[in-house]
Amino acid sequence: MLVGVPREIKVHEYRVGLTPGSARELVAAGHQVLVETGAGSGIGMDDDAYMRVGAAIAATAADVFARADMIVKVKEPQPSEWVMLRPDQILFTYLHLAPDPEQARGLMRSGCTAIAYETIVDERGGLPLLAPMSEVAGRLSIEAAGAALRRHAGGPGILLGGVPGVSASRVVVIGGGVVGTHAARMAIGLGADVSIIDASLPRLRQLDELFGGRVRTRLSTMDAIEEEISEADATIGAVLIPGKAAPKLVTRKMLGLMKRHAVLIDVAIDQGGCFETSRPTTHDEPTFIVDEIIHYCVANMPGAVPRTSSYALNNATLPYALALANDGLGALERSPGFKEGLNIHRGAIANMSVAQSLGDFDQHELVH
Repeated sequence: MLVGVPREIKVHEYRVGLTPGSARELVAAGHQVLVETGAGSGIGMDDDAYMRVGAAIAATAADVFARADMIVKVKEPQPSEWVMLRPDQILFTYLHLAPDPEQARGLMRSGCTAIAYETIVDERGGLPLLAPMSEVAGRLSIEAAGAALRRHAGGPGILLGGVPGVSASRVVVIGGGVVGTHAARMAIGLGADVSIIDASLPRLRQLDELFGGRVRTRLSTMDAIEEEISEADATIGAVLIPGKAAPKLVTRKMLGLMKRHAVLIDVAIDQGGCFETSRPTTHDEPTFIVDEIIHYCVANMPGAVPRTSSYALNNATLPYALALANDGLGALERSPGFKEGLNIHRGAIANMSVAQSLGDFDQHELVH
């Protein structure tokens, strides 16, 4: 199979779908790898690094899309890329289709088979290809909160961990999954006063044990959310329902309960966001203010640390990419969890959770 790697074109997206090491593994397995020139520059890898492992270099993205049997990316394809996809092609990348019907229809029109990293499930029910970026995003969320709380950024001018004699900041993490766990770990490490809210009591017990009682744990209810955010200096939205749009757990009315110039970090923005007032932002302009509350809603947070992110992502995606290159779509049939990654096939939506979120689609647009 010829595996193509175009350069990412989303704003300030510097990650790459295949690192040179991953390209080497595919070449060693008997496949061809075609990389757009400069695709690895964001992680410090030039074209020579790819050529040394046996990959070929293409002058343009159009060349990659025209020749490749499978396209491996990081972020969802942009409109200029939808039109280059074709019916006999596999697209393997993050898609986050639930809040993005325009992209869904663009991929459907292309006729390609689109497999999403974020809906692939492992044998334990986990999300193995989402986890590494969730780890990165969770840690970055606390860095972003610390920066947004500074006075010159519009914040109240407080330090997350405080100092001796001055109280630490209050951080509330909504969602106790991978993002929330790593956000809490970073916040605790900096000395912040941390609460975690989650809908699962067994998960809260696990978190209490994991952190040795150093966090407050609250079962997710409207009362608990209102009480916690009213005291918070920073609130991290870390809620995920695989394949579905994130629930809006903090409403605009609730902003009135919060401290002025408090910070909301919406890590769930790729899935539509878990704050009612959220909208996607970029690394260029990461924040905006609603009702005196600072919102940080960057849709590709791990893109800020592309070297770490690309290698962490490739550690997880390479076995799946090799399986697709070796066996094509037959690899999905041998693994029910892998098949959960199938989002678009032959012009129709193939994942039920995605289909339910895109509820305005006609029945003939869904695979049953």
